[in-house]
Amino acid sequence: MYTSLAAAKAAVIAVGEEIATLGLPAGISPLVFVFTGSGNVSEGAQEIFKLLPHSFVQPSKLPELFGMVGDLAQHSRASKRVFQVYGCVVTCQDMVAPKDDPTRSFDKADYYAHPEHYSPIFHERIAPYASVIVNCMYWEKRFPRLLSTKQLHELKGKGSPLVGISDITCDIGGSMEFINQTTTLEKPFFRYNHFSNTYHHDMEGDGVICLSIDILPTEFAREASQHFGDILSQFIGSLASTKNISDLPPHLKRACIAHEGILTPLYEYIPRMRNSASETLSTNDGTGLSNKKKYTTLVSLSGHLFDQFLINEALDIIEAAGGSFHFVRCDLGQNSNAISYSELEVGADDRTILDQIKDSLTSIANPSGDHGRVLNKETNKFFLKVGKVNECIVENEDELKKTPAVLILGAGRVCQPAAEFLASKGSISSRHWFKTCMDADSEEPKDVKVIVASLYLKDAEEIVEGIPNSTAIQLDVMDYGSLCKYIAQVEVVISLLPPSCHSVIANACIELNKHLVTASYVDNSMASLDEKAKTAGVTILCEMGLDPGIDHMMAMKMINQAHVKKGKIISFTSYCGGLPSPAAANNPLAYKFSWNPAGAIGAGRNSATYRSLGEIVHVDGNDLYDSAVRCRIADLPAFALECLPNRNSLVYGDLYGISGEASTIFRATLRYEGFSEIMGCLAKIGFFDTDVHPMLKEGNKKTTFSTFLEELLKIKTSENSVGSENAEGTVREENEIVRRLVMLGLCKERATPMNTAKFIKFLGLHENVEIPAACQSAFDVTCLLMEERLAYTSDEQDMVLLHHEVEVNFPDGRPREHHCATLLEFGRTENGKTTTAMALTVGIPAAIGALLLLQDKIKTRGVLRPLEPEVYMPALDMLEAYGFKILEKMEND
Repeated sequence: MYTSLAAAKAAVIAVGEEIATLGLPAGISPLVFVFTGSGNVSEGAQEIFKLLPHSFVQPSKLPELFGMVGDLAQHSRASKRVFQVYGCVVTCQDMVAPKDDPTRSFDKADYYAHPEHYSPIFHERIAPYASVIVNCMYWEKRFPRLLSTKQLHELKGKGSPLVGISDITCDIGGSMEFINQTTTLEKPFFRYNHFSNTYHHDMEGDGVICLSIDILPTEFAREASQHFGDILSQFIGSLASTKNISDLPPHLKRACIAHEGILTPLYEYIPRMRNSASETLSTNDGTGLSNKKKYTTLVSLSGHLFDQFLINEALDIIEAAGGSFHFVRCDLGQNSNAISYSELEVGADDRTILDQIKDSLTSIANPSGDHGRVLNKETNKFFLKVGKVNECIVENEDELKKTPAVLILGAGRVCQPAAEFLASKGSISSRHWFKTCMDADSEEPKDVKVIVASLYLKDAEEIVEGIPNSTAIQLDVMDYGSLCKYIAQVEVVISLLPPSCHSVIANACIELNKHLVTASYVDNSMASLDEKAKTAGVTILCEMGLDPGIDHMMAMKMINQAHVKKGKIISFTSYCGGLPSPAAANNPLAYKFSWNPAGAIGAGRNSATYRSLGEIVHVDGNDLYDSAVRCRIADLPAFALECLPNRNSLVYGDLYGISGEASTIFRATLRYEGFSEIMGCLAKIGFFDTDVHPMLKEGNKKTTFSTFLEELLKIKTSENSVGSENAEGTVREENEIVRRLVMLGLCKERATPMNTAKFIKFLGLHENVEIPAACQSAFDVTCLLMEERLAYTSDEQDMVLLHHEVEVNFPDGRPREHHCATLLEFGRTENGKTTTAMALTVGIPAAIGALLLLQDKIKTRGVLRPLEPEVYMPALDMLEAYGFKILEKMEND
């Protein structure tokens, strides 16, 4: 409706100037625009909104904005004119909450996988404060509605300030149930009267004004059309006057997809791909694989496949040799600089022909070993990569029996030791130690094919590099068809993905009668699959890592041995920690991160419950650091440690069968001494606060770390010492921080203020450097600096320490027994490559679980933990044979 985008923006700015000058009517203030979603659509809507005088508020702060308490209808709107509008961006975590526990942390991946497990909360937490809802989010029928007709009626009945809805999503009867029609550019609005449940096209009357134009995505600004037209007009003459396409200039000839009703030769790959897809659908056996050819292999091609038309050459090679191909996956690069990726199942009736195809594809990809070839030296290089060839595992029954296979989902740090362990099972050394761990009738381990799957092929390829019998594939586990295709080809699946993905994977394994191993806790969604897995004859072995995992196995071995001797467990204590090795604990906190510190900091705010001498003790999350106590492990006197209670220890009494006999059940996280004092002090200062800080709000002038520190501590650091190398200035500044910490009364111990001040300076919070715009809270700032300053260097090792203590009484008067079991493991460096102790102690148990299932040593079916002898006895033997040192000790009182 405007002559240009600039003119449209000018009109909005004019409205903004009127608001800034005259203010909004008191009766409609505060005027709050709620934007759903944070993608491109939402950002575009916000771009226009920001032309008005505005402030953004967090969803949690909406009630404060209204100053509301009690029923919405009783709240008074602003009595004075307000000279700005307010914006609030909400995402799915503000719209739904888990049904089983609304207080549980929101898990986006789990929500997308299982939206049926979530209830809508938008109508309760956000909509009551919204004047206008700008709906910019994607929605499907499987998701809860954003706002139902009934919810709108209830909101308006309680005095909701909602006056308008801009439904850019425009799903008729969808996320906004009462949006039952589309509107046009000429008549963009309709009015929904919630009192009478009627719809009107005039704006005079009660109700909510709704915009629902379904063709908004086609509405380009005039400038865009003009720009495109100016460029295109340069080519129209040549295209319109040419009858023979070969007479066109090369750039236009290459751009012509069709001529005289048929596809041009460069674009012949399009029908070939279509035919491939239709043939696959008509010939697959339910696993997603074609069975037309006796031998198949999976080939991955990446590079400028389509913009440089290399895909034609690859398909020509396959067909010329008498082979077949089926496109399994195809991801197109979105611009001329981006590469494309395709995954093809290539088949042939003769293995020699298949090998010939592979060699030919490899030769055009690497004609001189340089991983690419130049199409035109004056333009750009393009590449064809042939990924690691994955011979079809299911060639015939004999081949399947000879070579079992394991699919590992996830290509993080934990994956590599698991893949290496399984892929080496056929080696002579592995056969030797395997026989020492298993019973006499166990078969020697066969070669195990290992398939590593990741959303990003490059990550999986880096994992399998140098590992025999291994293959890398690209796989999105949310693509259920592709997931089932690969699960169907193996005997056991190991999922090293986030717990939210496990339910989808477990259901696929049950459906295809395949065993599954994870290192994650058994949550409600996984536990609910127990009967289903038993019926299918499938084992889902969970908690097969370090903690949970090795801790279960070490504990159950001691507990069951005591019970066999008719003993009674009167005390169970367990400590576990991932720490820097002593040499790497070279900072004031004596701690380092090999992952994002946000999770570790968050864990330090969890409440804890345990039993001590028959009394139940509860520690609030805010007091966790204050509850830390010194911990000495007799066999490791050199380690000065402390322990923090770890969540709910009582559940382990039930798991281990000792609830009715143990008066003490205590599990704790290990840290070096001094950790809790510093972290507790930082928490009290406010370094872990997650609310948007006024100094870091968008639009504020740039803030430096030093000025932010001054604000938190209410001090003024010395200008001469900030960022200075001067020793006297550094001491003076450090003393000022110490003085303020003491004045605030934040530290219990005398040494704590000094240690905390040293750590604050170690992080760089005293430096006169601008804080990045992405940091909007003190928590963001702290995590950023911790991730930078507390990272391991390439030559530093981490350490895992797990220690159990069990006290056993005997009713017949035998002396009380004190049992200890300790695992101490350091990161390992081989051939210049370091594997962390944490990765080893999580990845190897998971791989051992898979191997035991391959050998059919675990007979129990359903969802289980490694609590039974059939799992933990051979697993512990194999861990020790692998090289983990588990020291066991027993003393009598």
